[in-house]
Amino acid sequence: MIRVLNIKDAKELLDIYNYYVLNTTATFDIEPIKIEAFTEKLVLISSEYPFIVYEEENEILGYAYGSQFRPRAAYNYVAESTVYVKHTAHGKQIGTKLYAELIRLLKETDLHSVLGVLTIPNEGSIKLHEKFGFEQVANLKEVGFKFGEWLNVGIWQLKLK
Repeated sequence: MIRVLNIKDAKELLDIYNYYVLNTTATFDIEPIKIEAFTEKLVLISSEYPFIVYEEENEILGYAYGSQFRPRAAYNYVAESTVYVKHTAHGKQIGTKLYAELIRLLKETDLHSVLGVLTIPNEGSIKLHEKFGFEQVANLKEVGFKFGEWLNVGIWQLKLK
């Protein structure tokens, strides 16, 4: 079931996210996030953008949200999309279900487009974005450094209107 974020979800969402912090290059955070900072982030994002979770048998298996792309007024009509699926729940199409609902919700806003900002290579995330019609519009070379290596970032864009 997909539902709107409840702030009581913070710990389960943080556990999902911190796995990616510690074990992958999907996020450029290096150190695990503390619950207070993460909760504050959830409150801020969900007050302005859609924030949804995927729950099955009272366990959260993933989440997705839109957020501010950059803090300048001219960017007010573009959002960045984010999706995380619990690392033990891959292969169940949870990311696809979350993204379908997130995009539907974003289309109901006054946003003009949404960006997926991905560490590349990342075949699974690239396929997810392209499945929904996102097109790669940028390739930033060696802009992140994690686990002793330089990482590239690609930007995929979907026009909502």
